[in-house]
Amino acid sequence: PWSPLLEHHDLRPRPVASTALKHPRMSRFARKGKAPKGFEAIEQTLAALETELRDKVNEGHEGKRKVEAIWPIHQINWQRSRYVYDMFYKYKKISREVYEYCIRMKLIDAALIAKWKKPGYERLCSTYVINTKNYKFGTVSICRVPKHALGPDTIVEDPHTGCLGCSSGPGGQRNIFGNKYGQYLASIQVARDQERERRRALKDAAAGGAAEDARAAVASAGGKGKAAAAEEVADEDADTDEGGEEGPMPDTVWAVNEEERNMESISSKASAEAEREAAKAVARAGGGD
Repeated sequence: PWSPLLEHHDLRPRPVASTALKHPRMSRFARKGKAPKGFEAIEQTLAALETELRDKVNEGHEGKRKVEAIWPIHQINWQRSRYVYDMFYKYKKISREVYEYCIRMKLIDAALIAKWKKPGYERLCSTYVINTKNYKFGTVSICRVPKHALGPDTIVEDPHTGCLGCSSGPGGQRNIFGNKYGQYLASIQVARDQERERRRALKDAAAGGAAEDARAAVASAGGKGKAAAAEEVADEDADTDEGGEEGPMPDTVWAVNEEERNMESISSKASAEAEREAAKAVARAGGGD
């Protein structure tokens, strides 16, 4: 209805200005809060794991058992949590602020990490396998049974996580899933960073001695020869940047050779000591009863 208050006002809807071009896309890890300084050290690996998890969830399940469809969820959750845990506790590559940010943003499994800090649980694949409500007769998964307590022909594979054995102690499974999700990505990343530093140091050392030879070669050449010499020096520098004779650095977060596949952050010695401490704790508890 007409009103004198509306006579001089244009009430036609106006287009809403788009902000898509005014603000750059925010990182998926900073949507609920700004990521702290130093987070970039682990962001690339976490992004790769998030993409991998999304792809596994969306892929078809034809030819798989129903329980196998959820294996990647447990396994990537373990690998992502282990990666951040090792980067903070073992290698000191990230700050406590970054570590707590990952917990707060639920990028890692805080409950699983809490178990890793207890003797005998250093390799635990998932909190699911130690919940007695999930298994018959109030027991836990077979993957928690130490290898020396199993028969020689016993097949170990938890039906819910695909774990091949995550008990502590000597003879334990290094790669608890037997695939790339059981690799220790922090150990791999630290080793690659050390290799980059080694190559950079060699390059800097060689540049000091080679620079004079290169300048002399360019200066002594004339005309087209001078240009060709300069181009050759540039090609050599480019080869060095790409890895030279040693080859380029890997562009994946997972292992690319046997040496990297055998890396781990839990030593068998530490696991054995943890198992002994756990056995002592059980004995003390039994004696107290």
